Amino acid sequence: MKPNKMPAAPSASTTKASAKPAKVSFKAQMLLAREDAIVQAVNRLLAEKGFDAMTVDEVAANVGIAKASLYKHFSSKEELAAAAMVHVMQRAQAFLSSLPADAAPIANLRAAARWMMQLKLAGEMPSLPSQNSTLRATLMGNKAYMDGVMEASDHLGGWIEAAQANGSLNTTLPPIAVLYTLYARACDPVLEFLRLNDQLKDDAIIDLVLKTCFEGLNAR
Repeated sequence: MKPNKMPAAPSASTTKASAKPAKVSFKAQMLLAREDAIVQAVNRLLAEKGFDAMTVDEVAANVGIAKASLYKHFSSKEELAAAAMVHVMQRAQAFLSSLPADAAPIANLRAAARWMMQLKLAGEMPSLPSQNSTLRATLMGNKAYMDGVMEASDHLGGWIEAAQANGSLNTTLPPIAVLYTLYARACDPVLEFLRLNDQLKDDAIIDLVLKTCFEGLNAR
């Protein structure tokens, strides 16, 4: 009769896999929830009023906390705007990564432009001034935001070059001009102007702007 074998010692990978994740304290969970509420409020106010009109007092009032408590999370109005932009860039990264790799490049570019306009019309796209040195400096110094911009630009830039290579996009346009034209759809005032007309639904508005963006105004 053979002796019973001793059970094998668990491997390092097995031990690691069975280890329970570190428990987040209740206080830490509450702080994260509050921070998320602050970012959501900032995103909404930036979409409704823009950076210049938004105040820190309004953000605190929307969240239901004291202004002093808000400053424990974000040190300035610029930091609040940067946090909102990081949130949007994370959503953009997830969306662009979800687009099919085998789709036509021009189809992915149109899908990206449509997504940005949908956020704009839904009031979920922050409105930031193009000229503000302190805000620009804060955004440029925010690694999460800059990483998001670079990743999004890599996605879009690759599709732009591929679309030009296969002839589905105007080859006389510099890729950087096409890239910025697409980014501009996220703050395009034409969307609101057409909505004020009160005769078109959001999907129809987006279709019209996509047509002018990708096909131009010249008669074909």
